[in-house]
Amino acid sequence: MAAYLAELAMFLTTKAVVGRLGYEELAAVGLAGDIMFEVLVILMGLLSVVGVFIAQAEGAGEQHKAGHATRQGLIVAIVLSLPASLFVWYASPLLLLMGQEATVVDLATPFLRALMLSVLPVLWFSVLRSFVAALSRTTVIMVITITTVGLNYLLAIGLVHGRFGLPAMGVQGAGWALTIASWFMFIVLFAYIYFKPDLRGYGLFRNRLRIDKALCFDIVKLGLPVAGIVFLEAGLFMTISILSGVLGTEILAAHQVLMGWVAMAFVIGLGLAEATMIRVALGMGRKSLATARQAGVVGITLGISILALLVVVPLGFAETIVSVFLQKDDASFTTISILVTRLLLIVAVFQVFDGLQAIASRALRAMKDTVVPLWLAGFGYWVLGIGGGCLLAFPLQLGVTGLWLGLAAGLIVTASLLTWRFLKLTSCERA
Repeated sequence: MAAYLAELAMFLTTKAVVGRLGYEELAAVGLAGDIMFEVLVILMGLLSVVGVFIAQAEGAGEQHKAGHATRQGLIVAIVLSLPASLFVWYASPLLLLMGQEATVVDLATPFLRALMLSVLPVLWFSVLRSFVAALSRTTVIMVITITTVGLNYLLAIGLVHGRFGLPAMGVQGAGWALTIASWFMFIVLFAYIYFKPDLRGYGLFRNRLRIDKALCFDIVKLGLPVAGIVFLEAGLFMTISILSGVLGTEILAAHQVLMGWVAMAFVIGLGLAEATMIRVALGMGRKSLATARQAGVVGITLGISILALLVVVPLGFAETIVSVFLQKDDASFTTISILVTRLLLIVAVFQVFDGLQAIASRALRAMKDTVVPLWLAGFGYWVLGIGGGCLLAFPLQLGVTGLWLGLAAGLIVTASLLTWRFLKLTSCERA
């Protein structure tokens, strides 16, 4: 959780630094960052199944298979990074077609093009993170990411505002700061694994150039439905972001402020979800359905408990959340603050279910159950989430409030269905 919070902090501090330039710059970086983040999350969702292969091999006591799976994951990441990088480079015309204001798109373009070079190191880091996490070595991930937060913050201040002898590049400088930070994270984690003597038994660096087509195919075959689930979820939030932009730049800026807290609550659940996935996969590797069920139930219980306690933040500190991203003397501060305060009431309810669906879906992923969850997510996220949100926002004229009500309904239903499926698949009758 600490590592994921640190990664999120890089994006939040970037928004905070850029927000000092104005609300239009904040809206641009937020919108561009959403697109970049969704692309990466979808691809990391596909690559997350590498962690399942690693954990199941570790549970079965087959270290060489864990190292081999990691190597093939790095190869798959290279292939995935090529179309993703091109998409990020040419995303600006797509934003215009989606009805975003030209001023916002013009500001977002240089940010995206600088950030394009971070795609490959982020995907490589994701694979290596799965490797060390499956071996219960998460402390190193936490240390690396927390260190990178400080590096990214200093680089962002320097490159955005021209401090520390660095050129003032504005929004583009924020993109370069994140790219440099991403390469730093990957290189440091790679060096840790390479020089750690007790990790050499996994043979991660043997046969470096040999491609195992069968395993790569298995990774992609199992990972595509997972990527589909993540695409549906990521697309849900990205569509809400785009529709917010259609409603107005101030509403888009308010959406970015809201997502600052939503993302924080979500990654806390995501940290538990990744841990749950590893523990469930270890149980499956040991051929113990009871152990897998216990790990899933514990993860779900912890997630609900922690996120329920965190409801106090959006309910009690709305203006504080806004002031992190916008200065109080900004002309639109009051308008955005009123919007955010109203919508945080909805956020307080659905943040629990947002974390729950992340945990339940990853518990199912550890069991290599990915196709049925894809259909459940499609119904919950898009039929109820986007369909219901658009109905409330436009025909029923509830505006941005309607969008967030639809979003909440979609997440609540999806989380409930995924949890029910995990409990059904691990029931005593099946055991």
